[in-house]
Amino acid sequence: MLLSTTDQIVGKKIVKHLGLVRGNTIRARHIGRDILAILRHIIGGEISDYTKMMAETREQAIDRMIADAQKLGANAIVHIGFSTQMIMGGASEILAYGTAVVVE
Repeated sequence: MLLSTTDQIVGKKIVKHLGLVRGNTIRARHIGRDILAILRHIIGGEISDYTKMMAETREQAIDRMIADAQKLGANAIVHIGFSTQMIMGGASEILAYGTAVVVE
């Protein structure tokens, strides 16, 4: 699956637009990690556990978006974007979205 944040893929011709595809996931923080994050917040620096968690969450959302596109028969997704939203205290959603296309 070819992925692009732009409206085209260099060297490829879009021959069919299949529509919007998306993948999302919601993750909650772990209370033990919260305690460590509070300490890191006090002394400063990156909260690496959260960085790792959000990276894994983005990858899962991308995988789900790709699966959605494959169901439509796409071989590429263009105009990919991401949205992050807090659902409730300690839980966030990541949404990956784009336009499923067929390229040749």
